[in-house]
Amino acid sequence: MFKKITVLILFIFLQNISAEMIEVNIIKSINDLLLEEDTDDDKKITIDDFHIKNTKNGDKSFLLELENNNSYQIKGTYYLANLLQELTLKKQLGLKIAKISTKKVLENPVDRTSRLIKKFYWKGLTRSVDEKHLSKILYDDKLKKSTISYLYVPEKDSFAFNYFSDIAKKNLKLNLRVIKLSRNITPKNVKKLEEKHGLLSLMLDKAPSGEVRGVPFVVPGGRFNEMYGWDSYFEALGLIIDGEIELAKSMVDNFVYEINNYGKILNANRTYYLTRSQPPFLTSMALAVYNKLPKNEESKQWLKKVLNASISEYYNVWLNKDHLTSTGLSRYYGTGIGISPEVESGHFDPILKPFAKKFGLSVIEFEDQYKQGLIKDADLDLFFVHDRAVRESGHDTTYRWRITGKDRCANFVTVDLNSLLYKYELDISFIFENVFFNKEEAKIWFSRSKKRKKLILKYLWNKKKNMFFDYDFVNKKQSDYISATTFYPLWAFSQANQKTKILNDNQAKKLIHQALIHLESNGGVFCTAKVSVEKYGVRNSQRQWDYPNGWAPHQMLIWRGLNNYGYKTIADRLIYKWLYTIIKNVVDYNGTIPEKFDVLQRSHAVFAEYGNVGTKFSYMTKEGFGWMNASYQVGLKMLSKALRKKLESLIPPEQINFQKY
Repeated sequence: MFKKITVLILFIFLQNISAEMIEVNIIKSINDLLLEEDTDDDKKITIDDFHIKNTKNGDKSFLLELENNNSYQIKGTYYLANLLQELTLKKQLGLKIAKISTKKVLENPVDRTSRLIKKFYWKGLTRSVDEKHLSKILYDDKLKKSTISYLYVPEKDSFAFNYFSDIAKKNLKLNLRVIKLSRNITPKNVKKLEEKHGLLSLMLDKAPSGEVRGVPFVVPGGRFNEMYGWDSYFEALGLIIDGEIELAKSMVDNFVYEINNYGKILNANRTYYLTRSQPPFLTSMALAVYNKLPKNEESKQWLKKVLNASISEYYNVWLNKDHLTSTGLSRYYGTGIGISPEVESGHFDPILKPFAKKFGLSVIEFEDQYKQGLIKDADLDLFFVHDRAVRESGHDTTYRWRITGKDRCANFVTVDLNSLLYKYELDISFIFENVFFNKEEAKIWFSRSKKRKKLILKYLWNKKKNMFFDYDFVNKKQSDYISATTFYPLWAFSQANQKTKILNDNQAKKLIHQALIHLESNGGVFCTAKVSVEKYGVRNSQRQWDYPNGWAPHQMLIWRGLNNYGYKTIADRLIYKWLYTIIKNVVDYNGTIPEKFDVLQRSHAVFAEYGNVGTKFSYMTKEGFGWMNASYQVGLKMLSKALRKKLESLIPPEQINFQKY
């Protein structure tokens, strides 16, 4: 018997290590590793695992037995977690005895995270609505489990209806009902789908071989197993960086399909989302893709289809009677009726309880009768009008639109929405002038942008406070709730024309200074300010789009906005803080990449409302979370090499003088 040889791997981030391959028994190694180091039995190795006497070691040191009768000692939470991940990947390939790379086990966390996002996580999040992928995409964790699955197809898409109907007949195990959706999509018609809500079909593509395939898209992850509105823009930014241009392009194609068939870019492609959209990013998304395409007639015609769809969305959604207000600016407004079906059970219990008491019913009894229309209550109906507006905003939920103790989102024209629509007008003008050489149309759209710019400054800019605030057009009063959306106007301008900046340089300087006093934190930018939550929030009832949390889309927009105005040093500081937060959680928690962070604590332990998607997995994450993945890739590309080196060494941001970089 050979004498065992121990190779000690010190707990440092080793650089330039040779790609030594070691052969191990995969199943035994996983079982031994978890038995010794996973002290809390969550199938992960994290800093929360600790020594338990006489049961498990939990000492962050593991002796890996090799097939050549030698052994390999690995120390440190991060490296042990990497080992578990590498073993898991081999297990998923069905291998029992396999070689693993010590280089990958010892890979520095910055490179490893980027590589896994590019090679694994995007793939894990990619879906398509077709025969091959139906069983995966039909699943909806947000609704009660049913033995029947429903797939709805636009009335005018006969090809899709016939295609999916054939699948339903051939694959009885799916227990699938394929239904043509009425062309008349109204709140009442959508309400009738209660207990029969389902997936909405997206674009189909027929290959030269005759095979029909669903045009692919990326989902956020976890319980969000469908294509979302504003998530997709940020995901596309990450995809483009990782060379997935066609996948990003296909997501734009699916949005064009949604506009042409469902009347809007949907909150997501489920029937319960048919009555609302999400923050509009289509023109920015399309231009980001178009800039990477060959400049030929095919690309030009593709952009023309997107342009036409964008114009349709602009008029028919954001300038319709529900969204356009007397101010000339637009608001968020979902037209659905009653309780949103996708909300987790019990979420509205505090709201429903006093109404149930009034009718002498339990909350469950009242909710059931209210949903059936057996009980009418105007005040409760009004609550859900505003609740659905919040959900269309994407910021669900926040105390940002609180008026005298009540949420009143539909009363506000918001900084974020009107900044995005200003960008639409500029983008459409740019496309007409620079791609299709139609100066007349370009002038019309540019004129619209100038008008909106004036209205944004009139209603949303506060000269005294040097920040942007939402405007309550019902009570004719500007809000004082400080939100990260105050930065949106810095992002919204045309790179081709510096004069399209909403603020001048002096105003921008004041805004950045003032906003960061309230919103900059240890791990990035808060979505809202502590002083605002303390003033308007309910004690011991935290909302996920409020302090102390930070979200990826805000960070990315703010970074770009700061760079637009030449504030690179501040942008670098905020980028580093955000990436450090991500990497610190990756290192400490088995590669965790969550939906959102508590940026005060730099922690993924966010307990507000819906929990934190992306944190519940065993062995290794296969997905991360869509826009968090993107923010990491976007931020890493924007970061200088010198700061990247600091990040690789896990240097906390407070120890860095960013002026030097």
